Amino acid sequence: MEIINLENLAANYQNQKETALFGKWIHYKHISPILSKLSDNLEVSIIGESEQNTPIHSVRFGTGPKRILLWTQMHGNESTGTKAIFDFFNCIAHSNDAIYKRILKECTVLCVPMLNPDGSFNYTRVNANNVDLNRDAVVKKAKESRLLRRVLDEFNPLFCFNLHDQRTIFGVEETLNPATISFLAPSEEKTRMLTKGRKETMNVIIAMNSLLQKVIPNHIGRYTDEFYPTATGDNFQKLGYNTILIEAGHYPDDYDREETRKFNFYAIVQGIYHIATTNDFTNYESYFEIPNNQKNFFDIIENGNKGYLYVDKIIDGKFTTEKKLEKEGDLSDFIGHSVNL
Repeated sequence: MEIINLENLAANYQNQKETALFGKWIHYKHISPILSKLSDNLEVSIIGESEQNTPIHSVRFGTGPKRILLWTQMHGNESTGTKAIFDFFNCIAHSNDAIYKRILKECTVLCVPMLNPDGSFNYTRVNANNVDLNRDAVVKKAKESRLLRRVLDEFNPLFCFNLHDQRTIFGVEETLNPATISFLAPSEEKTRMLTKGRKETMNVIIAMNSLLQKVIPNHIGRYTDEFYPTATGDNFQKLGYNTILIEAGHYPDDYDREETRKFNFYAIVQGIYHIATTNDFTNYESYFEIPNNQKNFFDIIENGNKGYLYVDKIIDGKFTTEKKLEKEGDLSDFIGHSVNL
């Protein structure tokens, strides 16, 4: 397993970070001009439309035999992966680092950088018809779900990356730390059998975790592998497409998720580089050394007995955040990202 040099990776990120994207509300009008610029170096295509006829794009690069599919913002209000993937695009387009040259040689990468543009504009989990795309993999009621399935079938990837955000409530088991990045190798059926595909997925996660432990030790969690019969990752894994779930979470004092964006970028690059440089994906045991996620955080704990969470909304076309009381009483088992006495 070859772990990327962190100093080089940090320099790549600093030099190529897409500065036009910032904060949590990222929608189509933000990415459209960036995609136009990227088309000079990468293959950018319109592959379909949303329920409200907003274009859905793909970005493709590389000529290698290992096919990798990524998608972001199937939940419109989960944008950290979108920011990180555009940082990655810039590195592919403009960096001369050997990391990206190796990826281009060994892999063919296809990315859908905003699967749910309607939900992204409205800053909602669901699409314009109130469908949760991540629970629509079987019925495929939504146009966006049908589009993703068509892309999957036509592209026939070796690995998929399903990029999400998780709430600030999650911490890393047996630590006092928030879960800044969490990983999951989805189950294929309710017994959570360790199939060949799941083991291969775990192998890639091990490489990503190995890198992140060097920069944010004990801030990486393992998301629950409970089987969800209608979920995208579970069904793609069941179909034989190894699917890696990355959940971007909270880092201290980082409510814009800009630090988490960087760590998400690190994980994506390391994961794809590992696929590019490895042919043996059989080692999986240390996946289970990653601590579980646990729900033990509030954004604010006041007076030791009131737990609040921030709620993000779009009001009159502006991104706003309000605090909401979630629990009152004994909070001795919880941690506050901030504490007011």
